[in-house]
Amino acid sequence: MNKTNYIEEAEQSLLHTYKRYEIILDKGEGVYLYDTEGKKYLDFAAGIAVFALGYNNKEYNEALKAQLDKLIHTSNYYYNVPAIDAAKKILSATGMERVFFTNSGTESIEGALKLAKKYAYDKSGFSDYEIISMNNSFHGRSLGALSVTGNSEYQKAFKPLIGGIKFADLNDLESVKSQITEKTCAIIIEPVQGEGGIYPATKEFLQGVKSLCEEKDIVLIFDEVQCGMGRTGSMFAYQNYGVMPDVLALAKALGCGVPVGAFLANKKMESAMIPGDHGTTYGGNPLVCTAVSKVLDLFESNNIVEHVNEIAPYLENQLDKLVDEYDFIIERRGKGLMQGIVFSVPVTNIILKAQENGLIIITAGKNVVRIVPPLIITKEHVDEMIVKFKAAIDATVISK
Repeated sequence: MNKTNYIEEAEQSLLHTYKRYEIILDKGEGVYLYDTEGKKYLDFAAGIAVFALGYNNKEYNEALKAQLDKLIHTSNYYYNVPAIDAAKKILSATGMERVFFTNSGTESIEGALKLAKKYAYDKSGFSDYEIISMNNSFHGRSLGALSVTGNSEYQKAFKPLIGGIKFADLNDLESVKSQITEKTCAIIIEPVQGEGGIYPATKEFLQGVKSLCEEKDIVLIFDEVQCGMGRTGSMFAYQNYGVMPDVLALAKALGCGVPVGAFLANKKMESAMIPGDHGTTYGGNPLVCTAVSKVLDLFESNNIVEHVNEIAPYLENQLDKLVDEYDFIIERRGKGLMQGIVFSVPVTNIILKAQENGLIIITAGKNVVRIVPPLIITKEHVDEMIVKFKAAIDATVISK
C-alpha cells in the first residue's frame, strides 16, 4: 500500500483529533527517523521530548524484549520486581519519598491534583479548595488537567470544568499572591512552560512561590512532564532552581517511548492517599517499569545530563546566530535542550518546508518553533539541523 492509501485509510478510521503531517514514519535509528518511502529525517522533536535516548537503543530494546518473555502485565493487587526497582531509582534521582506510576503525563497531573486536594481535605474535612495555575500553561487534555491549563482555546468547548481554579502569571509573584485565599490548597507550575511557548520560570519566582507555600501550607506541584529527565541541564528542572516541590509530575522521557508517567510525593504528602483514593489498571506494570528502570540506568551510564550541559551551549549559540541574522526572528528562549525560536510570523510553512528538507521540528504556539531533540545529539547534528532550518526559513519567509 502506498503513502496516499495509508493516509486515506487512517482518515477513514481514526477520530480527527489531530491535524497530522503527511508523513508515515516507519523506523528510527539514533537521532534519525525514516518514513515508509525510505526518506530520512533528522529528528529535533523526539516524539515531543520523549525519545531522550534516541531510537533503537540496543540496551533499552533488549531489556524490554527480556521482560516481554517473562511477564507483561499483572494488576496492582500484586507486587512486581520491575516496579520496585523503578520506584527505588526514581526516588533516588528526585529525592522524593513515594511514587505512583501512571500511563501518561495527563494522568500524572490528575493524580497530583487529587493528592493535593486529599491532603487539604485531611486537614479540615472540607473539599471546596482552590488551586492556582499559571496563564499560558499546558497540563493535559483530560477534564482535570484541562481545568488547570491556562489557555481558554483548549477549554471553551468543554466547560464547565472543575471549579476552584485560578490563574496567575509566570514570573510575577505578586499575581500569585493576589490569588491566594484561605481556600488555596495547591499551586501548579511548569518550571519551563512547554506547549505555551517555551517560557522558563525565574529562580526568584520559584523561590518566592515556594516560600508562600511553606508559609501557608499550600502544596507546590511541579509539572515536569516535558522539561524533566535531563532536558534542561539537570536531571529535573527544579534542581536548576534549588526549589523542591511537594508533588512532582513526570512522563515522556521517563519511559523513552512506552506509555508511562508518574507522580511523586515528598515526606509531607506521602501519607495523604490511602487504599481506595486512587488507582490504575496498567500503571506500574512490569513492562513499563522495566523501561523506566533501564532508562534511569542508561542516563547514568551514558552521562546524559553531563552531555546535555556540553552540547546545549553550542545549540544555543547557533540558534542565537539565527536570531541575529533574521529580523523576523524575535528571540531564542529556553533552557538546555528545550528551546523556542520566536518568530514575528506564523511558522507552519517553515515546519512543512523543514520536513521537505528532511528535518523534523515542531511548534509551541503559532509563532514559536520548538527544539526538543533527543538528548544524545552531537555538534554535527546541530550543524545539520541549522543548515536545514535556514533553508526552510529562506524558502518560506524570505521568498514571500
